[in-house]
Amino acid sequence: MPTKPLKELKPGEKGKIIKVGGGGSIRRRLLDMGVVSGSEIEVERVAPLGDPIEVRIKGYHLTLRKEEAGSIQVEIGR
Repeated sequence: MPTKPLKELKPGEKGKIIKVGGGGSIRRRLLDMGVVSGSEIEVERVAPLGDPIEVRIKGYHLTLRKEEAGSIQVEIGR
């Protein structure tokens, strides 16, 4: 299956999280919010300039900065 960073998905696209990158506190914060490998994620909205990105994961809405979304690898085609 093809993979790409979460920040490249368009509204309505879904995928499965493969890898959560980044470093230190940003990575820890994402993991604490439930952004973990194997979770299904869907892009709800993207702001006009691409930052921030609103996603739905584990039944709740989460808003991520473009930089944070770039560190999350998603498998497409689910």
